[in-house]
Amino acid sequence: MTDSSSPTLRNRLVRMRNLRIASEQEAQQTAETPNPAFNGRWTRRQWAQVSLSATLVALLGAIVPGFATVLQPATSRPQIQTMALSLPPLSPARQQGSFGDSWQTLRVKRGASLKHMFATMGIPAADLKRVLAHPGVKAEIGQVTPHTELSVDLPVNGKLRAVRYIRSDGEKIQLDLTGEKIRESRIARDVDVRTVVLSGKVGTSLFRSARKLGLSGAHLDQLTDEIFKYDVDFDSDLDANDRFSVVVDQKWVDGQLKETGPVLAAAITVDEKLHTGFRHLRNGKPEYFTADGRPLKKSFIRMPIPYARLSSSFGARRHPVLGRMRMHKGVDYAAGTGTPIQAAGDARVQFVGWQGGYGRTVVLDHGRGYTTLYGHMSRFGNIRPGQYIAQGTLIGYVGSTGLSTGPHLHYEFRINGVHRNPLSVTMPPPEPLHGAELASFRRETHRAMTRIRTVENIIYADVIETPQERLSAALAAVSQKGRKK
Repeated sequence: MTDSSSPTLRNRLVRMRNLRIASEQEAQQTAETPNPAFNGRWTRRQWAQVSLSATLVALLGAIVPGFATVLQPATSRPQIQTMALSLPPLSPARQQGSFGDSWQTLRVKRGASLKHMFATMGIPAADLKRVLAHPGVKAEIGQVTPHTELSVDLPVNGKLRAVRYIRSDGEKIQLDLTGEKIRESRIARDVDVRTVVLSGKVGTSLFRSARKLGLSGAHLDQLTDEIFKYDVDFDSDLDANDRFSVVVDQKWVDGQLKETGPVLAAAITVDEKLHTGFRHLRNGKPEYFTADGRPLKKSFIRMPIPYARLSSSFGARRHPVLGRMRMHKGVDYAAGTGTPIQAAGDARVQFVGWQGGYGRTVVLDHGRGYTTLYGHMSRFGNIRPGQYIAQGTLIGYVGSTGLSTGPHLHYEFRINGVHRNPLSVTMPPPEPLHGAELASFRRETHRAMTRIRTVENIIYADVIETPQERLSAALAAVSQKGRKK
């Protein structure tokens, strides 16, 4: 073992001696030249120094954060102590209280039952049974919903004294349980009807802006489909800075908004042009009119079928089925089978059935010599001859019956039996208000016009905009005209 290991030991001793000699020579050279120029290669000593420095940096990085955490002063937290205090007992009179001084409104959660709600408040089941046994109560509040309004007079002693609820007809009923028999009485409700103006800018979306103001989907339908349908293209005409104002009646009951009525008046500016509309009952039906009493609804709709393509115009043409030149007495609108067709105007239904090459056909009589024809229907709407229908009523669906090469609507417009081009004929103006009815209309709309003008001037007085100035000036002029009348 000694022989085999002696060469190894001897080699180690020689290597160590060589290293010592090399170190001494390097130290001597360093002493003679304190700042030697770097020749591009590190010596063994330099490598050793770099390794030692890297080790020290790593150790400091691991140790110092720990010391920082240890040396950080502890946050002083106040100690919380609880102490039970004995309160003086309530007097018997205080415990009993007086009738009606402890009303609590029950909040009905989805899926809750009246039994569970009473039990949560500590009201005995016998009291609930007694309440429900009173005539009419079980039918009204036996099955509670999130819309059920219910209040109880429950003093500190937990004995139920009275119950209030709202009947389906809107009346508030109070049940007094303090006697042997339950006494029922009606409670007067504070009802207030307020005429308000909701006004704002179109912004990024008329729908979104109107909903933020509290207008419902029905109100928006009135704006887009009834009041300004014929004058404003709500898909492309509106800009973010266009302004609108709406007058409505709000019904407040016991301090809560319960109902908002239809749009009484509306104003909107589009491309610096003012459009207004005011609601009025004519012959018992609500309509919207301009400030001078002219109906906003036109007598006829130019296009009785929405989202259709004009496929054939009015005039002479080669018939696609017969193959010969023939007068085309109407216009054709290409659309898919089943597309709804509307009545172009208020009318009496003159004919419903099959009519030669027209296939399934409807003819409407609009009075004053005006009639319209709708041909090639696939099926009819719920109409019958002799029936009076309003403009926009569904009268049938697009088809390809009769002499037709594909699904489309053939639409004709006649004046005293003579065919006219529906796309170019001058439509008859709607009948305006006149006489006593016009005077009544101006009296009714004066309040709405004043409301709009007042709110617009107050809220937007500091906004210098041509459309707004025109809106206020126009409403002021119309309002002044109404007062003189």
